[in-house]
Amino acid sequence: MQKNPLARVCALSCIAPIVAIPCIAKADFLGDSSATLDLRNFYFSRDYRQENAKQSLRAEWAQGFMLNAKSGYTEGPVGFGLDLYAALGVKLDSSAAHAGTGLLPNAFGDSGPGEYSDLSGVFKTKVSKTEFKVGGFMPKSPVLLSSDARLLPPLFNGATLVSSDIDNLLIDAGQFRSVNYRNSSGNHDDMLTGNYAASSDRFVYAGAAYTFNPSLTASFWRAELKDVYQQNYYGLLAARRLGSWALGANLGYFDSSETGAQRAGKIDNGLTSVLLSANLGGHTWRLGYQDNRGNSPFPYLQDADPNVANVVQILDFTRAQERSWQARYDLNMAAFGVPGLTFLARYLRGDGFEVAGNGSQEWERDLDVSYVIQSGPLKNVGMRWRNAMVRSEVAGDLDENRLILSYTFAFK
Repeated sequence: MQKNPLARVCALSCIAPIVAIPCIAKADFLGDSSATLDLRNFYFSRDYRQENAKQSLRAEWAQGFMLNAKSGYTEGPVGFGLDLYAALGVKLDSSAAHAGTGLLPNAFGDSGPGEYSDLSGVFKTKVSKTEFKVGGFMPKSPVLLSSDARLLPPLFNGATLVSSDIDNLLIDAGQFRSVNYRNSSGNHDDMLTGNYAASSDRFVYAGAAYTFNPSLTASFWRAELKDVYQQNYYGLLAARRLGSWALGANLGYFDSSETGAQRAGKIDNGLTSVLLSANLGGHTWRLGYQDNRGNSPFPYLQDADPNVANVVQILDFTRAQERSWQARYDLNMAAFGVPGLTFLARYLRGDGFEVAGNGSQEWERDLDVSYVIQSGPLKNVGMRWRNAMVRSEVAGDLDENRLILSYTFAFK
């Protein structure tokens, strides 16, 4: 890619239609191909309110460009295809004193480079309803949930096998050997562990989900970060309609322990996650509960979100022995004649964990307002404001605002 950021963006925009419409392609390869260019303008501000904070404010502004081009499969009993991904992050405003938001490759005291980029792809093959892929992924599974909470998403590099040949049964397995972090231009062999100072160059997983009927799905997943931790997940998704009400339940249990060389030491963790929901028209109410038993915090990969009920904008409430509760309300104004406008408010509180031998607690309050323009020259431009307040005896006192503008160009 060229050195000039604007030249890079132009190049991404120009090659997208070419990738989406190959000159020589089978009918399915061509007919199922697509390409999009996602634009994301992101302002992030985190104010540290406690006294004697090492850094009083993190505040940065950046622009992201993400090109996704996906082919269909060639015809025949074995189909072949190719996906391409290119991304560019550009610094609009930052300083050494306010760096470290995660939008850019920098840290407090070093404002870092003015841009960073990524170029990746996936080679894929398909037999019936079984797909084998090799390349860079943004996985979405209970044991590895890639986070898209900053300017660009992380990419985990490896291979996956997904099959739905058996009716109602989904099988998913894979292995990742490196990661391109969300604010990095290069791949890293060491995959870091959230909540622990440990890393490894191999993450393997396998899982299965069986749908008994449209209202009930059960799943089991097994994962291992070599020489760090192993983890079993048991999940249940349920839904039911009662008149005008739509009810839902997401139940999960994680059993985690050390493995191999035990680079993070002993790990003793069992986490229960419960998220209940009730929807009526434009209103949705949710209640969450999380119980983190054992003497160790919950292990997961850095730049991934724990797939638990109470992971939110800043906190995830996964400390050793921590219990947490959540109350959330969502309002979709389409039900009141204003399509595209949504609101979210939630409050979470956690306690039961200890710091320096003393019982501790923490809470977070989040507000989220989103609007997608429905018509006119700015149609489909999205605007989002995310506000959070944290008061924690571990994380400190934080006030945070995120302002995000987004738009997607679809080339098909």
